[in-house]
Amino acid sequence: MPGDLARALPDQLCAKLARTHYENFPVGSILLPRRLRKHVFAIYAYCRVCDDLSDETGDPELSLRLLDWWREELHDCFAGRPRHPVFAALKPTIDLFDLPIRPFEDLISAFVQDQRVTRYGTFEQLLGYCERSANPVGRLFLCLMGYRDQARVRLSDKTCTALQLANFWQDITVDYAKGRVYIPQEDMRRFGYTEVELCNRIVNASFARLMRFEVARTRELFSGGAALARLVEGGGAADVDCFSRCGLSLLDAIERSSYDVLHRRITVPKSRKLLIALGWLARRGLGVCIGA
Repeated sequence: MPGDLARALPDQLCAKLARTHYENFPVGSILLPRRLRKHVFAIYAYCRVCDDLSDETGDPELSLRLLDWWREELHDCFAGRPRHPVFAALKPTIDLFDLPIRPFEDLISAFVQDQRVTRYGTFEQLLGYCERSANPVGRLFLCLMGYRDQARVRLSDKTCTALQLANFWQDITVDYAKGRVYIPQEDMRRFGYTEVELCNRIVNASFARLMRFEVARTRELFSGGAALARLVEGGGAADVDCFSRCGLSLLDAIERSSYDVLHRRITVPKSRKLLIALGWLARRGLGVCIGA
């Protein structure tokens, strides 16, 4: 029994990390087949630790050292020597689904970039960051569902980038407190909004126009990736659909707030997430086997 307990603890840790940290986009929801849940939790836990090593130390140099250590742990895991509990849970997932190391490495590189780059001059530069900070998660999720084709990957990339951008617009003040501004500098100049105004949390006509512009092109990305939900069958289809709908609901909430994301943090209520899940069941039919 001690051996069974030791094997169970890493999975339990990953499940706890997944269920207690993510607000807007439900990770491993009840609609996700039971056979995939622990694998989704393991990948999410890896991402969660990366994020915490990047953001929770308050010291960029310490974060860089910890991220280097996490990269070494990743390489040891792929070499068959997992040590950290998260990697102990992740290794069976890597083996079962033949996951590549590249998406995991890309995520670390994005968090390393967060320690060195705090402003983005152009939207293209921001998209380049999202390619490594968000898109790898979708690609790994597709692998769990048995998809590796470029058509689905491109759709997933658009959705994941849109989700990342929605989080940026939600967390402008949170990120600014960490010394980071993800609004492209070219857009701030275009709409006449300054960093001094951002520092003072000034919401004026310029800021509203700026946010309306960012929200609109984030919607375009969601629209560009929407077909993915129709191209995924079986396990995970519901979560793919719900991720996009929750992201769009967050954008709706930002619009309803008249784009004032500087004085309170806009979120997607649990009731709304439940309605989104029920809507998926209604569209697909209540006979869907959730526990498969």
